[in-house]
Amino acid sequence: MRNAFLIGFICAAISLAVAEDNPAIKKDMAQLQGEWSMVSGTADGQPMPEEMRKQMKRVCKGDEIAVTAGGQIFIRAKVSIDPSRKPRTIDYEMTDGFTKGKKQLGIYELDGDTFKSCFGAPGAERPKDFTSQPGDKRTSSVWKREKK
Repeated sequence: MRNAFLIGFICAAISLAVAEDNPAIKKDMAQLQGEWSMVSGTADGQPMPEEMRKQMKRVCKGDEIAVTAGGQIFIRAKVSIDPSRKPRTIDYEMTDGFTKGKKQLGIYELDGDTFKSCFGAPGAERPKDFTSQPGDKRTSSVWKREKK
């Protein structure tokens, strides 16, 4: 049992070190930093109500993200990305909010000050595109970086 734990710990440390040394990951993680406002959002094929969308903020610091709605925590998560995949992949390990303790698999695009993502529900397969249709339990959103 102790050997299995030690092997798992070593594998996690090696994968973390590889991620920290990967220039593509560093570049995209640097671009994700800061405060973002939601431009559009769709959940399970339904557009987010305008009043709610206007209140949505996304803040990324290091490898952690917090999304708030009207100043209240909506989700908080540890972020991991793989910009070498097509489409680029992003995973959230939920640390707070209604899906706390679960993992969500997604895809993303970065274009200057615009961030687009699509996530499946916790436990669902990773989306292959940025669509959200009724019944698919996907969330798709577009965010703009806040100017300081």
